[in-house]
Amino acid sequence: MEYYFAPMEGITGYIHRNVHHSLFPGISKYFTAFIAPGQKGKFSAREKNDILPAHNQDMYTVPQLLTNNAQDFITTAAKLGEMGYREINLNLGCPSRTVVTKYRGSGFLAKPVALDRFFEEVFAACREGGESSLQGMGISVKTRLGVEEPEEFFRLLDIYNKYPLKELIIHPRTQQDFYSGTVHMDLFAYGAENSRCPVCYNGDIRTGEDMRALASTFPDLDRVMIGRGLLVNPALHQMLQGAEMPDKTVLRKFHDQIYAWYKEEMPGAKPVLFKMKELWAYMGQLFEGAEKPLKKIRKAEKLAAYEEAAAWLFESCEVKDGEYHAL
Repeated sequence: MEYYFAPMEGITGYIHRNVHHSLFPGISKYFTAFIAPGQKGKFSAREKNDILPAHNQDMYTVPQLLTNNAQDFITTAAKLGEMGYREINLNLGCPSRTVVTKYRGSGFLAKPVALDRFFEEVFAACREGGESSLQGMGISVKTRLGVEEPEEFFRLLDIYNKYPLKELIIHPRTQQDFYSGTVHMDLFAYGAENSRCPVCYNGDIRTGEDMRALASTFPDLDRVMIGRGLLVNPALHQMLQGAEMPDKTVLRKFHDQIYAWYKEEMPGAKPVLFKMKELWAYMGQLFEGAEKPLKKIRKAEKLAAYEEAAAWLFESCEVKDGEYHAL
């Protein structure tokens, strides 16, 4: 089984990726938080920092683009190709209303005719030469089933099957389901059986039990994308392959390296604290009886107060047994 690390805006940047890869190896693909390309293919300072080849060495990183404009996609993908990237992922999965109202992310699924034209232009650029050529570039897609009704997926898959996609990552919910609605495994099964390109599953893999149920239903499935499960337990992919739960020494090292790197790269305490509090919103779920130190972490306004609260958590709270253990 191949495991992919799904992006999470504000958390899984290059610092998190590098530390995770060094301490918990075994992820086949890391995906960047989405880049919203402009007409000239220029990147913001944050985006450029995140995709610099020097910040993504020795791991397979896939830039993810969020757009409904084929020429913007082509121009930006060509720039990424010049940087050495050989795969670009189109985000058709983000359910955020601010994205969807612009018909981007999963909002683009509401316009299947325009989506078909988009792919027609993009894959023409993959075939042809020229300044904006994408020759040799793999184009993958992360998709939801549709906007309102899961049955929208039948038409969407017909569109995807018209083009030589490198991979189709399916989150089997609609946009309106957001992250907590029904997971339509029947439609994932339809996609796995009828897609002309390899299919990857995404959605709600947090424990060994989740993975066991998925593998039992789809014994031929060979790739899974995990997001929140890996943010709670950074060793989840290893445990799903038989490894033991890491002890607190390794988890603290993971925390300390990320924290030190943020302090080095960020201007002042406020952005560092914001980043670390986001990380603890997930990783805090891994520890037993952590409510009081987590509350102190959330309230910390200075680095010294944060460091004291984090040290208290690591010293006094044990890693949970049972629910996060593997197969």
